Amino acid sequence: MKTLLKVILLLGVLLGLLAWSQREHLGAFAHILPSYAAKEYCSCRYVMQRSMSDCQAYVRQWLPLQRLLDEPQARRVVAYGLGQRHAAQWRGPREGCRLEAWSAE
Repeated sequence: MKTLLKVILLLGVLLGLLAWSQREHLGAFAHILPSYAAKEYCSCRYVMQRSMSDCQAYVRQWLPLQRLLDEPQARRVVAYGLGQRHAAQWRGPREGCRLEAWSAE
């Protein structure tokens, strides 16, 4: 029993060290979901000109978004997820959609 406890403790320490060494990459993970959703939803809606329900199904992920706002007049999409906010806007027929510069809120 003591050996099992030592092995579990050692694995926990090793996992903690691995997480600490990759902290920058783990910190960037929270931005992936909303930026992907904003860009892909924008492309689906304004480049491929599909319906809102089709595009919502297209960007659905295992980790759900908190909110997805579609602003048709501005052809802009804002996605909120994992505590982050990212937006994409349609730039024109030759450029399609582009993520807006990220800024901390």
